Amino acid sequence: MNYQQMAVPPRSAHLWRYTPWPRIHPTKPEELPQADSIDFTFDSFAAEPFQRNGQSADIARVFLEESGGSCHRLIIDGRGETVHIHARASGHIAVGHLDLIVKGEATILLHLSGEAGWCGIHITGQVKANSHLGFGFINELDPNTKMLRCEDWGVDRDASLESATLSVGGFNCKSDLRANLNGTGASIRQSVTAHGQGARHDDHHIEIHHLHGHTNSDLVTNAACSGSSHYVATGLLTIAEGANGSDAGQVFRNLLLSEKARAEAIPELEVLADDVSAAHGAASAPIDASQLHYLMSRGLSPEESESMIVNGFLIDAFSNLQNGELTEQMRTRLTVHLECELKR
Repeated sequence: MNYQQMAVPPRSAHLWRYTPWPRIHPTKPEELPQADSIDFTFDSFAAEPFQRNGQSADIARVFLEESGGSCHRLIIDGRGETVHIHARASGHIAVGHLDLIVKGEATILLHLSGEAGWCGIHITGQVKANSHLGFGFINELDPNTKMLRCEDWGVDRDASLESATLSVGGFNCKSDLRANLNGTGASIRQSVTAHGQGARHDDHHIEIHHLHGHTNSDLVTNAACSGSSHYVATGLLTIAEGANGSDAGQVFRNLLLSEKARAEAIPELEVLADDVSAAHGAASAPIDASQLHYLMSRGLSPEESESMIVNGFLIDAFSNLQNGELTEQMRTRLTVHLECELKR
């Protein structure tokens, strides 16, 4: 089914409850504009063009496919190297699709920037058997940009994916991140760090599907919201029938820095197997006054004290990662962002 034959999903649909499709669409829901290409730059590998498969039934993915834009496939047979990919979105509407096929071991950092009015990016990836990938997504778009981001990952037998997101750019952002654990011994560790300022709206919907037994997942999201910003995180962990021995967990934490800031944390578990370990948790709170007082009593200003607390809170989201290079890169970009904000 093509885009213009698809019905606009209702707000009662879980995925579109907080950021409905008309709100994230670049123009009007019935329109299919033709997009410019996101400009991808690969620092050490040669990418090749590829054709999208056209098999999705999800309205966001179909929209991104039919809007045009750029399509690149990167095949990596890694030996532990770090690959930096720079993606720049310019013009009124910019769209890009990046397909990653990973064998061996590698760390990939995707830096998304630019001043496009609307940016749509679709990332698909396959981590082959016995391979290990650390993937970092850094959203540093212009503060006035709308962004739609979709990710679809497959993790094969005895393979691992560590995925980290730093979301500090864009004005109205919707992310739909999905991963399938496709074989015994597959694992995913996922962390999301978001910093909400002004009237920024940031919505992350995350799905992890345990399709086989003895698979593992760990999801952590930390968001700090100031001004009248709004952060939403919905997580769905499913464990299929017969996927015994699986271990799944998710934790959502929100730090509210102003009276008008809002945050929603909605963890979900769907367990159809008997012998599993599954857990979830969520918490939202303002800064602890005693922590603020302690830092100020040591000579820091209120702004410096708050920045230090926020820094430590957001960095902690990456503590579940085991890939040292990925963790260091994400922490460095977060620290640079917070230092720049403190100087404004």
